[in-house]
Amino acid sequence: MLIAILLGTTLATQASAPHGWTLVWGDEFDRTGLPDAKKWDYETGLVRNKELQFYTARRKENARVEDGKLIVEARKEPFQGATFTSASLITLGKFAFQYGRVEVRAKLPKALGTWPAIWMMGADRSIVGWPRCGEIDVMEHVAHNPGVIHGTVHQLKAEGAGYWSKGDKTEVPDCMDAFHVYALEWSKDGLDWFVDGRKYFSFPYEGPAKWTFDRPMYLLINLAVGGTWGAAKGVDEAAFPQRYEVDYVRVFQRRK
Repeated sequence: MLIAILLGTTLATQASAPHGWTLVWGDEFDRTGLPDAKKWDYETGLVRNKELQFYTARRKENARVEDGKLIVEARKEPFQGATFTSASLITLGKFAFQYGRVEVRAKLPKALGTWPAIWMMGADRSIVGWPRCGEIDVMEHVAHNPGVIHGTVHQLKAEGAGYWSKGDKTEVPDCMDAFHVYALEWSKDGLDWFVDGRKYFSFPYEGPAKWTFDRPMYLLINLAVGGTWGAAKGVDEAAFPQRYEVDYVRVFQRRK
């Protein structure tokens, strides 16, 4: 399967691999229409965090590829009992990996109440549950704190009840007006977060009691509206629709 992925990747993308890394999966969004069904699936419904949006599947109004970019669009509209729609694209069942580098070049929405994210969860989530499966947030942004990018991990407490989180943040003042590259490097020794090549947070391995990130994980790209964090200062309903634009997603692994 790896050979097929690499043969189907453009030479330009291959050339963009950081030194010492090999591209193993990616999407350059060089098609038009719905996202590539061979690479992406969808979460659907009112999923978590008391968010306002209904995540839809295979609906161009909420997720489409145009002009070489993935557009995830949150819309204010009645749908299945919800007042907003949006999309959450996932690679579960299509691609998962253990250790590597994730790069996503994206421009974020502006409206108060938006909560875009790039993140990862253990592919065994349906078996072991959350938070035992682990969660790595590559990038989160809440518009009520504009220009501040967050990177975070969540995992089960060592005693087995509840979860704990650790993270950091960095300022990217024009993240809602310009594209930036959000990246994560993950190895058995720890995790490092970057924006445009600048590292701003590290989470080192400190023993198995503080480390559940030793399993294959899948990717998620979603745009939430409201919720426990996103709506901390309200939602500007008049500002919708809002677009979350993704230029590419790339996953690399260390050359052996």
